[in-house]
Amino acid sequence: MKLTKRLTLTTAALAATAFLGTTAGNAATADAAPKPVKAPAAIQVPDGNKLTGVYPARGVQTYTCTDGAWKLLEPAATLSDRRGRTVALHSRGPVWVSTVDGSAVNATAIANSPKTGTIPELLLQATATRGTGVFGGVSYIQRVNTTGGVAPATACTGTDQVSVAYTATYAFYKPVK
Repeated sequence: MKLTKRLTLTTAALAATAFLGTTAGNAATADAAPKPVKAPAAIQVPDGNKLTGVYPARGVQTYTCTDGAWKLLEPAATLSDRRGRTVALHSRGPVWVSTVDGSAVNATAIANSPKTGTIPELLLQATATRGTGVFGGVSYIQRVNTTGGVAPATACTGTDQVSVAYTATYAFYKPVK
């Protein structure tokens, strides 16, 4: 039941995102010359890496009840290009998978910058990549411009789950060659 509920919530979130204006299609793998993102000092990408893609995201942060408190279970989000076309899916891992070329990147958070009333901005370091496309060779990811996604402040019971809408901008970096 728990898995079924999570899959239903995730599917509903992705369907809602698609309904709100993001559409799958033959989007370019990356927009030309992405504009730099503003990020707090705590989540700056180390020297020797260059920005290769910036994508707005819309989705949910799903929380599960663990010992009477909400704990993050997984994100489910759709990343779009400048024209609003879906270019990637973001899910538990965390992992980002290109819907254009199949490339993927897994990462782990190494720094954060808290923001009042929203999920924190993050610096993530890649732990694995797949393919040679847009996410092949990614070294770092920044999650900035976050809104929403915060776990409920209320207590929980049993195996309750809740999905909370959020938006963010994800910036991807690769080593300078």
